[in-house]
Amino acid sequence: MTIYNELVARGLIAQVTDEEEIKELINNGKATFYIGFDPTADSLHVGHFMALCLMKRLQMAGNKPIALIGGGTAMIGDPSGRTDMRQMMTKETIQHNCDCFKEQMSKFIDFSDDKALMVNNADWLLDLNYIDVLREVGAHFSVNRMLTAECYKQRMEKGLSFLEFNYMIMQSYDFYELFQRYGCNMQFGGDDQWSNMLGGTELIRRKLGKNACAMTITLLLNSEGKKMGKTQSGAVWLDPNKTSPFDFYQYWRNVADADVLKCIRMLTFLPLEEIDAMDAWEGSQLNQAKEILAFELTKLVHGEEEAKKAQDGARALFSSGNAADMPKTELSDEDYTDGKIDILTLLVKAELTTSKSEARRAVQQGGVSVDGEKITDIATVFSKEKIQSDNIVVKKGKKNFRKIV
Repeated sequence: MTIYNELVARGLIAQVTDEEEIKELINNGKATFYIGFDPTADSLHVGHFMALCLMKRLQMAGNKPIALIGGGTAMIGDPSGRTDMRQMMTKETIQHNCDCFKEQMSKFIDFSDDKALMVNNADWLLDLNYIDVLREVGAHFSVNRMLTAECYKQRMEKGLSFLEFNYMIMQSYDFYELFQRYGCNMQFGGDDQWSNMLGGTELIRRKLGKNACAMTITLLLNSEGKKMGKTQSGAVWLDPNKTSPFDFYQYWRNVADADVLKCIRMLTFLPLEEIDAMDAWEGSQLNQAKEILAFELTKLVHGEEEAKKAQDGARALFSSGNAADMPKTELSDEDYTDGKIDILTLLVKAELTTSKSEARRAVQQGGVSVDGEKITDIATVFSKEKIQSDNIVVKKGKKNFRKIV
């Protein structure tokens, strides 16, 4: 099976331009392609997983990835999928986030010996002259057409700033610069980026001629993939200091039954034949599939040793209600009142709920237990002595646990 056909079989390709040319480049290791990452935080999250895995697959097939860090476009903010305007970040914050990204990406992409590049669009965007942009780039874009783009529709309802309106032009210019500087002949992005990506392809062909080689591919469900990065208790990060390997494992262990095989196809490097054999799995076998998914992805991000520890901890947790490697919350003296802490405060401190009102609802609905015993009284308290001597395990719902120490 060719690498292009494998991408299709794994459900990764949604739309393409010039499919035959794309096949020729990818299958023969001739593609120099880029995917963009806006450094809006100091860690990548699981919503970036699909893009990172795709880059790894294509590099393994001999193609050259370019990880484009949006140090310049982050000064503007991508309006795609948003109803509000992003907060401005300082140059120092953006640079710090860019540095963190490269360290995390290196677990997926081999940057040695020019096998891959990481570049920052601040290198060309921040030095652009406004009049030159209007003349050399703006002349190739139709405002009427831009206003019909999906990426602007939600923002149009509340008011699209002129700042954000320029994002499509800046992203299109990125592809033009990468084509000129590095011979980048292909771009990948989520289905919510299609209009921006087409703009880049068209800009190259208008400025350099219709025969200029510039291809576009979008990833299936990547906008949905971005949502993967958010849970009720916050984001699921690739940085182990933000999301522990155990929590990372548990996130994937708890995916919905309907999504587990789709995730295995898209995100793991298991052979398709092995995955196809799982199509008939049901019932308890789906739990086995979830364990496979969680282990493979935790291994990819945190290494095999941490993945094994997370798996053993999760199995021990479900079998005995306790585990050495489960995530912990350490209380300080200031967390106690008169040597005691109530269940609502405890749930918030353990980051199992985001507020006391959410904690109250969880208790009242019967969704909270401590050391296997259901808590039904919102006034329940625990002494400092008990926690110091025994530790306790707090559980919210079926899948969220914390050891309190």
